[in-house]
Amino acid sequence: MKMYDFTLAPSPRRVRIFLAEKGIDLELVQVDIMRNANRTPEFYLKNPLGSLPILELDDGSYLSESVAICRYFEEIQPDPSLFGVGARERALVEMWNRRIELEIFAPVGHVWSHLSEVAIGRGRRIPEFGEIQKRAAIDRIAWLDTELENREFVAGDKFSIADITTLCMIDFARTVDIRIQPDQANLARWHSKVSSRPSAKA
Repeated sequence: MKMYDFTLAPSPRRVRIFLAEKGIDLELVQVDIMRNANRTPEFYLKNPLGSLPILELDDGSYLSESVAICRYFEEIQPDPSLFGVGARERALVEMWNRRIELEIFAPVGHVWSHLSEVAIGRGRRIPEFGEIQKRAAIDRIAWLDTELENREFVAGDKFSIADITTLCMIDFARTVDIRIQPDQANLARWHSKVSSRPSAKA
């Protein structure tokens, strides 16, 4: 197996951290999306959406979408569990992972697409929409700080894929000048803790 990756993108990083937590080594093939290496006919055969990461299986088939790839590895190597154990824990992890994806990660992505100088020339830009999404992301990050007041990790008392998603989102948000604020002590404490895990460097 091998994974098509781009080290500067947040979604492939989610999978790299997940694999590191599992202790799984995988061949990584770099695809420079800033030079549109993911916009070729050959690449579209791997993923018609042109996005990363992509996992190429031994039989030559492909899986895309970071959470789908992570679920694949959770199934073949359940320990340590990063999607939760038991119905309630799995549901909580799923709930929080989706909340972070939809309420914060997606708006941050829109901010990057519509306001970042790096994204100029990569599609239609609507700056007003980018500003609305930036405000939404900042407000939701403030909400997340309050949620972390009474628990160690995003989905409870165990590190999970929800923490991986949140870490990648918080770090990527800095590229569009969205940062943990001085009064967000709970989020800062959480970020320091998860950033100190060896997997965070993956």
